[in-house]
Amino acid sequence: MFNNESNLEDYRAIDWTDNKIIILDQTLLPNKEIYLSIEHWENMIEAIKSLRVRGAPALGLAGAFSIALAAYEFSNMPPKIFIRELENAARNISNSRPTAVNLSWAIKRCMNSIANISNPKEIYAKLLNEAKMIQAEDIAANIAIGNFGASLFEHKTTILTHCNAGALATAGFGTALGVIRSAWKQGKINEVYATETRPLLQGSRLTAWELEKSGIPVTVIIDNMAGVMMSNKMISGVIVGADRITANGDVANKIGTYTVAILAKEHSIPFYVAAPASTIDFEIESGKDIIIEKRDGEEIGSLFGTNIINKKTSTLNYAFDVTPNHYIDAIITENGIAYQPYSITLERISR
Repeated sequence: MFNNESNLEDYRAIDWTDNKIIILDQTLLPNKEIYLSIEHWENMIEAIKSLRVRGAPALGLAGAFSIALAAYEFSNMPPKIFIRELENAARNISNSRPTAVNLSWAIKRCMNSIANISNPKEIYAKLLNEAKMIQAEDIAANIAIGNFGASLFEHKTTILTHCNAGALATAGFGTALGVIRSAWKQGKINEVYATETRPLLQGSRLTAWELEKSGIPVTVIIDNMAGVMMSNKMISGVIVGADRITANGDVANKIGTYTVAILAKEHSIPFYVAAPASTIDFEIESGKDIIIEKRDGEEIGSLFGTNIINKKTSTLNYAFDVTPNHYIDAIITENGIAYQPYSITLERISR
């Protein structure tokens, strides 16, 4: 579907072609590999909310391409109306999912890039250029994250990962899975265990799909097996991605990450987080201030269209949790690896 680049997979979660956004519909994986052509910016909001495109870095790119698409749609409007409509689109796109900082970060970056431009067609060209820069930067960042992260493993390691932080969650290569890919190429990975990641099964549907395509041995386990796997010494390292990292190193990630981190600490297993510097939110001091998205309880109550609990039973469906920084052994970015105290080292490597 896409032109391949060195070190990259033959698929992309999101790209831009002929004034359209092309996304790989992740709700259909692994059974169907279907690409959608998005011609209207408002349709991208639906794609973001429905998780057709997902993962913090990919959401940043989705936001950037979406505001460029909006500018393309509005480009024949008079300048004042154009700006008003563009700013409205930016707000709506930015607010489509609240927890991952990359989405609002990309929108702010793109809008700041046009501060001194008034011509609608020039604004569109600038926004598209900025979005493509974000795409290229993210791919480069992920490859760097992979190389830095692989250096943490001295011997062959059996890794546990939770949710999906691979090429599907980024512009390409992946963050946590990027580290795994790099370590695998260096002969440092025995096997990967992927938690299924309830309720939407991003681990079993997406992570396993990606690793199998890359030829990396992967075994899917149910979420509740992590503890027994660790106690039986079947896991020697954990690596996950991040949706938002606060100034003190607290990490918001897929629900269940906090549980895995506690288990890793109890069993003296290193717990690593891999994310680009754009995921670090220095405006938030700690995880207690992160807005955690609550999603429709139907995601818990049904599985592939079949009800699995009584419809009258209430549900609570937090999409993310926050892992306090003292459970995290290192945070891997494209600029290097941060260790405690994160309030100092994160700021230092983000300069």
